Amino acid sequence: MVERGDVLASEEEEEEEEVEGVEEGGGAPGPRGCDCLRASIQWLRMLSAEMHWSFVLAVVFVYGIGQGLGGALSRVATEYYMKDVQKVQPSEAQIYYGIVNIPWIIKPIWGLLTDVVPVRGYRRRPYFVFAGFIGVFSMLVLSFYKVHLVLALVLLTAGSAGVAIADVTIDACVAQNSISHPSLAADMQSLCALSSSIGGLVGFVISGILVHLIGPMGVYGLLTVPAGLMILLGVILDEPHIPNFDYRQVNRKFFYAGKAMWTTLKIPAVWRPCLYMYTSLALSLNIFDGMFYWYTDAKGGPLFAKETVGYLFSIGSVGSLLGALLYQHSLRDHPFRDLLLWTQLSFGLSGMLDLFLVLRLNLKFGIPDYFFAVIDECASQMISRLKWMPLLVLSSKLCPSGIEGTFFALLMSIDNVGLLSSSWGGGLLLHLLRVTRTQFENLWLAILIRNILRISPLCLLFLVPRGDPNSSILPSEVLASEEDAEALEPEKIELVSLVKSTDNGR
Repeated sequence: MVERGDVLASEEEEEEEEVEGVEEGGGAPGPRGCDCLRASIQWLRMLSAEMHWSFVLAVVFVYGIGQGLGGALSRVATEYYMKDVQKVQPSEAQIYYGIVNIPWIIKPIWGLLTDVVPVRGYRRRPYFVFAGFIGVFSMLVLSFYKVHLVLALVLLTAGSAGVAIADVTIDACVAQNSISHPSLAADMQSLCALSSSIGGLVGFVISGILVHLIGPMGVYGLLTVPAGLMILLGVILDEPHIPNFDYRQVNRKFFYAGKAMWTTLKIPAVWRPCLYMYTSLALSLNIFDGMFYWYTDAKGGPLFAKETVGYLFSIGSVGSLLGALLYQHSLRDHPFRDLLLWTQLSFGLSGMLDLFLVLRLNLKFGIPDYFFAVIDECASQMISRLKWMPLLVLSSKLCPSGIEGTFFALLMSIDNVGLLSSSWGGGLLLHLLRVTRTQFENLWLAILIRNILRISPLCLLFLVPRGDPNSSILPSEVLASEEDAEALEPEKIELVSLVKSTDNGR
């Protein structure tokens, strides 16, 4: 294993040699873009050297292609699928969105299965293959048949489950490496965020065009490609074979996992920030479908075309990417509580841009709808990413040794319950205020209520530790429980070289 200090020292020596070369040659330094690219490559090399290159590749595969690109295409396609194909009300669409994301709430189940229940001697491969197959099947059916709304929800939920199962393995790697390399926890979350943001940017740029050309059902057909890559990942995954596994140990391992999770959750340093994370997400009511119906269908509204909607979402991905870069280079070392104070406050204030747009105040100031919507989407997504990043780093540091993947999945499930509460709460608010496919008179009031609720979690900010993001939070005895770690110690996940796979007949 290469030490981070050695890597950084070598980088400094290379930079000194480059400066000396410039001074001796009398030439001007190269473009800053080349410096940024070189620094990014060095950063990736450092992460690969510290935690193996396969970890970096796996993050790009799952977060970048599966969740970033595939998630962007799925989001835009599903919005138009519900509005134009199934013809549901915006408040109903909010409820259905929460149903589709239920597989993300039960992520600890997937985590426990992949940790303690091998299939045919393998812990990871079968679950990747299973996730890919259900994703391919569900997307193919949705692309070829106009099914009933209930069946459509079942298929969309199955596709969501495939992505969630694939996500659990990467979460386990991130949590495990955050404990073994606490100083790199922020770097790993930045890698995840950058992969997701770049993939989302590409997906959103082409999403509106694809929906316009082939329709939402056609886009579902294209989503079989990211799902198929999960099958490929299950095939090329290099992991040790476990012969003659004693399945009678499964009950014991489930018991130890449950015991370790319950013991950890009872620690004030764990349940207090968990309570804040849930409240912060649940009170940020999601009324996006009301906004979506308004700026695509409402009389007197912007009447954005499908391509325009895709471009707006891509601008949001740029904002999210900027937020990840800003966190990585400037905010990663700030105490959790201080950073969450300003990001939560900014998150509430950024919602006022929606209010300006719906009340058409931007037109009174001479700002066109599209330009104002670009500013709104970029700012809100950047602040949302800045708000989310420290919560992810904090979650990765709350995981006890031996059940990192399962416990991190549990923490993410708590967050997803908060998102579900936000979506259903937003749907209820739209229903109570009678915001429908054709009536948007009270949409401004829904936005105002949402903005006020976004700021309210600041009252619980004392639950978040003031600690340094680069230090451990859990007590040392929790980080290493000898009996539980022995029963549930995760194996190293290594990927077969793609070049080697190509040489073998691809």
